[in-house]
Amino acid sequence: MGRMAGRRVLLAVPVLAAVTFGVFAVAAASPFDPVKAYAGTAGLTASQENLDQLRANLGVDRPLVSRWWDWLSSALGGDLGDSTVMRQPVADVIGERLGWSVLLAAAAFAVAVILGTGLGVLAARRPGRLLDRCVSAAAYTLEAAPAFWLGLLAIWFFALELGLLPAGGLTDAASDTVTFGQVAGHLVLPAAVLGISQLPWFFLYVRQGVADALGEDPVRGARARGLSERTVLLGHALRSGMLPMLTLIGSRVPELITGALLVETVFSWPGIAAATVQAATSVDFPLLAALTVLATVAVVLGNLLSDLLYALADPRVGFDG
Repeated sequence: MGRMAGRRVLLAVPVLAAVTFGVFAVAAASPFDPVKAYAGTAGLTASQENLDQLRANLGVDRPLVSRWWDWLSSALGGDLGDSTVMRQPVADVIGERLGWSVLLAAAAFAVAVILGTGLGVLAARRPGRLLDRCVSAAAYTLEAAPAFWLGLLAIWFFALELGLLPAGGLTDAASDTVTFGQVAGHLVLPAAVLGISQLPWFFLYVRQGVADALGEDPVRGARARGLSERTVLLGHALRSGMLPMLTLIGSRVPELITGALLVETVFSWPGIAAATVQAATSVDFPLLAALTVLATVAVVLGNLLSDLLYALADPRVGFDG
């Protein structure tokens, strides 16, 4: 396991370097002017000399490779630079928002895995029955539904029509303190929406895997030995049927990140979504590069987690294979 993880880490180094360079290259080719974005309305009346001086101060007048190398060298030393749009260190921008994004993504991931697995097992137990047809149809429908549309629909129904849950934010509008109860209440809708948007893939993978496992010889043999249906289903079919789903975890991380950005925007969740949008539109090189690296690291770790879980679930797969 250690050697496999080590190989993945070594392979991730050139990937991260290429990703950061790509960010700087795309930002350099962008039609957005970071100087005008930084100056704001003052840039409309500023002289060209002042704009050129500001461009030199921000370092955006230097060659692309020089800007990228200086940022990369500083980042390896722990200095991510300063955000030009947020007017504060990049590390502070990420630190203030990352925890809330992780909380939302973790809660949504738990919803997707638990509901997807449970419904997949129930549907595979009696394929073709009413439950299987209804849940499968809902899953295929949800596959085509964008996360932001589900979020708007949830706000309209649960917040505006029924008044059961808050429409957005982290705490109540009249509150100046962050409490566990308020955060939990405001987390329900965005986590449920993001989780349900990811649920179809987990459901379909588990359903197909368990259905296939129920027809295999080891499961038929377990039934022939007189084991209970519960033991056969959970102890044999589910373990075998979960293997394809474990490989899905890593591939769903990019979609989870994208969905989280959309859901955070719809529900005004104080995560990294707003910072990402502002960094992209303002061509904030340091912040944009750091956020992209963060997303890339999440994808790499997701794929590594998939491999580790698969190896743990199936002893035939070696960690160093």
